[in-house]
Amino acid sequence: MSSEGEGTLSFPDGAKLQLDQLIDQLVEHAQGVKLAQGRLRSLLRATEVVTGDLGLEAVLRHVVEAALALVGARYGALGVIAHDGSLEQFIHIGIGDDLADQIGHLPQGKGLLGALITDPRPIRLARITDDPRSSGFPADHPPMKSFLGVPIRVRGEVFGNLYLTESERGAFTAEDEELVRSLAVTAGTAISNARLYQESRAQQQWLAASAEISAQMLADSGEDPLQMIGRHAHRIADADVVTVGLLTPDRGDFVIEVAVGHGSADLVGQRFPVAETVSGSAVERVEPVLLRSGSELDDRRSHLASIIDPGPVMVLPLIGSGEVFGTLTIARREGRLTFTAADLAMAAAFANHASLAHELAIARSDQQRVALLEDRDRIARDLHDHVIQQLFAIGLSLEGLASTVGPNHAVAAKLHERVDDIDRTIRQIRTSIFELRGPLGGPAASGARQRLLEVATELTPALGFSPRVAFSGNLDSALAGELADDAIACVREAVTNVAKHAKARAVEVDVAVAGGALTITVLDDGVGIGEHERTSGLANLRARAERHGGSFSVSQRSTGGTQLLWKAPLR
Repeated sequence: MSSEGEGTLSFPDGAKLQLDQLIDQLVEHAQGVKLAQGRLRSLLRATEVVTGDLGLEAVLRHVVEAALALVGARYGALGVIAHDGSLEQFIHIGIGDDLADQIGHLPQGKGLLGALITDPRPIRLARITDDPRSSGFPADHPPMKSFLGVPIRVRGEVFGNLYLTESERGAFTAEDEELVRSLAVTAGTAISNARLYQESRAQQQWLAASAEISAQMLADSGEDPLQMIGRHAHRIADADVVTVGLLTPDRGDFVIEVAVGHGSADLVGQRFPVAETVSGSAVERVEPVLLRSGSELDDRRSHLASIIDPGPVMVLPLIGSGEVFGTLTIARREGRLTFTAADLAMAAAFANHASLAHELAIARSDQQRVALLEDRDRIARDLHDHVIQQLFAIGLSLEGLASTVGPNHAVAAKLHERVDDIDRTIRQIRTSIFELRGPLGGPAASGARQRLLEVATELTPALGFSPRVAFSGNLDSALAGELADDAIACVREAVTNVAKHAKARAVEVDVAVAGGALTITVLDDGVGIGEHERTSGLANLRARAERHGGSFSVSQRSTGGTQLLWKAPLR
C-alpha cells in the first residue's frame, strides 16, 4: 500500500463488482421474501375473512372479496353449479347493480365459464379473447382482458367456480393462481361449515314449527292447523308458494285447502285430478318427490303452473292411519336455488310430524263429537221420557177438567185452547229432540225432517228471525220421492212469501203425518194476504197439492196474519 492510501481499505475492481452483485442479489431476495411474506399475510387475512362468518350467502360473498384483494383483481364472481351443470347462483363484485340490470340476465355457464364447469381445472389467461372457448361479452358489459378461474370443491365435489378478471398488474401470475387455489381450499371448508350450520338452523326451525303445530292441534281455539303448516313451510323453506291439498273421498282429486305465498288467493278451493299432477306421484309411491327444476316435469304437470313458472319443487305426502290423505307442496320459481336432499329430508320429517298431529286432532275432535252426541242423546231422552210425558199428563188433566164444566162453557173453550198450546209445545219439543239427534246421528241427516230444518235455516236471514218448526208423525219413513220434494218446495215457497210480503215478526211451520195424509200448516202474524203479488207462487203450491190428490188453501187468521194449509194423501 502507498502512503496516500494509508488507513484506507481498497479492493481490486473485479472483487468490488462481484461484491456489488452479491449485495444486489441479497437485496432482491430480501425483497422477494418480504413480498412473499406480505402475500402470505394477505392469504391469512383472506382466510380469516372467509372463515369469519357462518351464513352461506355471506361466506360466498366474502370469498369473492378476499380473492379480489389477494391478487389485485378488479372484477370477481363466484358461480354456484346446479345439478344440470348450469349456474344456479352467480355472486359478482365490481359491477354495480345498475350496470348489471343494464347488461341483462346473469351468465348461464356457457363459453369460458362453462369450460371451467365441464373441466374443473384452473384456467389462467393473459387475454380472454385469445381462448377459442370465449363467447364474448353482451352489450354494455365492461371490457375485460386477463382471466383467472379456479374451482371450489366441497366434500370432494365441485361446488362452484371462482372467476377473477382484470389484474392490476396486467396479467395474473402463476403465484396468483397458487394463492387463489389455496384460498379455494379454505373456501370449500368454510362453505361446508356454512352449509352444516344452515342445515342445523333449518332443522331447529322445522322442529320448532312441528312443536307449535302439535300444541295448536290440541288447543280449543286459534289458527287453523293446516294454515299453520303452510305458513311455517313457506317461511322455513324460503318458498315462493306452498299449498296443502286434501284428497277427496274417492281419492281421484285433491282440493287445495290452504295456500301461502304468491297467488295463494287464486289457488284456495281449486280442484285438481291426482293422476294428472306431480302430487299424484307422491300419493302413489307414498314417499316425497323432489324436482330440482321445472324441466324435470314429465307427463304430469304441477298444479302451480297457473300461478308461477315452477322450478325447484318438493311434494310431501301427508300420511295418516296407513294411507295418504293429502300433500304438502313447497315450490320456488324457475331459476332459484334448488332444494337439496337435506332440505327434502327435513321437510319430509316435518310433514310426517304434521300428519301425525293432524290425525291426533281429528281423533280428539271425533272423541269430543261422540261425547257431544252422548250428551245430546241424554238430553233428548230426558225431554222425551219426562218433559213430554208430564206435558201430556197436564193436557189430559185439562181435557178432563173441561169435560166437567160442560162443552158450551167459556172456561171449557179456554181449557181446550191451552190443550192445543200444549200439543203444539210437545211437537216443538219433538222437533228439538230431532235437532239434537239428527245432525250427528247419521242417516237421519238426509231425511225429510233434516231437509225441512235446512230450509228454515236457509230462509232465516230473509225473515230476520228463525221460524218455529214442529213435526209430528214419522216423516222420514212416510215422505219420500216426489211427495217429499213437493213438501220441501211448499215450505220454502210459503216461508219465502212471508219474508217478502207479510212483514211478520213470527212464523210457525207445522208438518204432520197422521190419518194417512201429510198436512203442512204455515202461520204468520203479518199484515195478512191482502192484494199482494203472490198469485204465481200460490198457484204453484195448489198445483203441487192437486198433483198428489190433495188440497191447498190460504185464509186470514182471526188474530191477524195468514194461515196456509197444504194437504196431500200418503201413498
